[in-house]
Amino acid sequence: MAKFTALLRPENIRQGVICSSKKTALEMVAGILAKQANVDEVECFESLFNREKLGCTALGNGIAMPRARLSQGDKVFAVFLQLNTPIDYEAADKREVDLILAVIIPEQLCQTYTPILVELSEKLKDKTLDKQLRSAQSAEEIWQIFQHFDDHKQENIDSTT
Repeated sequence: MAKFTALLRPENIRQGVICSSKKTALEMVAGILAKQANVDEVECFESLFNREKLGCTALGNGIAMPRARLSQGDKVFAVFLQLNTPIDYEAADKREVDLILAVIIPEQLCQTYTPILVELSEKLKDKTLDKQLRSAQSAEEIWQIFQHFDDHKQENIDSTT
């Protein structure tokens, strides 16, 4: 079972982020992820931006999950942004985005992580989780929400098996 807390680090969570556009959000994400992964920030941004050109990564309901493959690196890194004000993200449902979970994956790990990302994107659509993430007042509170959600969902699975 995929867990947010296995992919995300507490220091990669930002709450109340001021951002004016999709491009600005991707630049911010690239800066954080490049530093964490010790990879080139320009390559990171270009990979995220080029992935968006293939098709918008908005999931609907104000959530986006930009992701990119990188030629360098050996670990997966993620960042979560809770935006202060929603931005136009060219979403199919026309809703502006205010929650972003961005992920970079080294080329050699893509096959392993693609099913995990699909599962996490489905979890992000949970209405209760979305509501809690939007109302969180700190990065620490967001981390605790993800921890609780991961633990609670695992308990539900364990009790049904």
